[in-house]
Amino acid sequence: MFKTNKKIIFTVFFITLSFILKRSFSQENLSEFVVVLDAGHGGHDSGNTGNGYLEKKIALQTAIQIGQYIKNNSNIKVIYTRKKDRFISLNERAGIANRSDADLFISIHCDAFTSSKVYGAGTFVLGLHRNADNLRIAQKENSVIFLEENYQSNYEGFDPNNPESVISLVLMQETYLDQSIEAANTIQRSFVTNLGRKDRTVKQAGFQVLRETYMPSVLVELGFLTNKKEGAYLNSKKGQKEMSETIAKGIINYRNKLVRSVFKEKAGLVEMGQSRKINNDLNKKRSDVTFKIQILASSKSKVIRKSNFKGLKNITKTKEGKIHKYYYGNTKNYDEARNLKNKAKKVGFKDSFIVAFENGIKINISEVINPNY
Repeated sequence: MFKTNKKIIFTVFFITLSFILKRSFSQENLSEFVVVLDAGHGGHDSGNTGNGYLEKKIALQTAIQIGQYIKNNSNIKVIYTRKKDRFISLNERAGIANRSDADLFISIHCDAFTSSKVYGAGTFVLGLHRNADNLRIAQKENSVIFLEENYQSNYEGFDPNNPESVISLVLMQETYLDQSIEAANTIQRSFVTNLGRKDRTVKQAGFQVLRETYMPSVLVELGFLTNKKEGAYLNSKKGQKEMSETIAKGIINYRNKLVRSVFKEKAGLVEMGQSRKINNDLNKKRSDVTFKIQILASSKSKVIRKSNFKGLKNITKTKEGKIHKYYYGNTKNYDEARNLKNKAKKVGFKDSFIVAFENGIKINISEVINPNY
């Protein structure tokens, strides 16, 4: 276990349930789905150069071809973080995605390893790395911070070589983790199904490039340039075409699956109508689901009293790892939960959001929104 720096207080950026429902994906606005494609490295940052290949070049050519395939085979809007060989800071890559109000962020990279025998494509989402390999990959990609001007001020308090800093990134994307994993799984399955690539599965690691993106985000490692055969494949026109089309199909499948899920909710339902439907479904299928409002998450423990929570009563606390999470209220009625959330926001907890529990165990809110759980 890593010792927690007492000066680090994790401020968790969450959005409310309206994010999940922000796009109704009607026939009129399906084209509003936006994917940002990020070609890793660039300019004076070449990335890894296993067997003499350039990661920055392979990532760029693959990302552009992914976008071309998506544009030709769907109505998804594509935005690139770069279309030329130029350097872009990790913060700006996330900024491009956030300013675009993107629905999905995909960052393309190539891996390297000390053993030339290691091979296979992998997908990563931001999260607690649980083994040395994942930490190694995260530190490798994060090290480009040192190539940026003023990196000390741009990434104040973050050290890519410090495991504690990497772990702290997890909280920033907790809201989007489930959707990120779903997107990564879809791309990973596409690798295996369409190309017969070795399944390295979806993993979690602390990539800085994913830290500040406010949408589902996935980092794709196309393969290992340090593996002579795989490096040659990824550097070839054939390999880049196959990999780009496979990733593009995964992205399209993810979007289509999301659309189908939302379409299962009756078109045109307003949020209040949604909540009533949720309550009806709960009464029929999940009688043990309750709702609480998460109002705060911190590495420091607070005494539960009114003065510490802006006068709010009925506060409960849980501890996940080293993080203390504080909840307001407890109700089986979703309409009431929305009222409690609004009250919490009104007194000053602006980032409050609804959390669902079943038999005392936290579940994904989307399991309650989607009636086909």
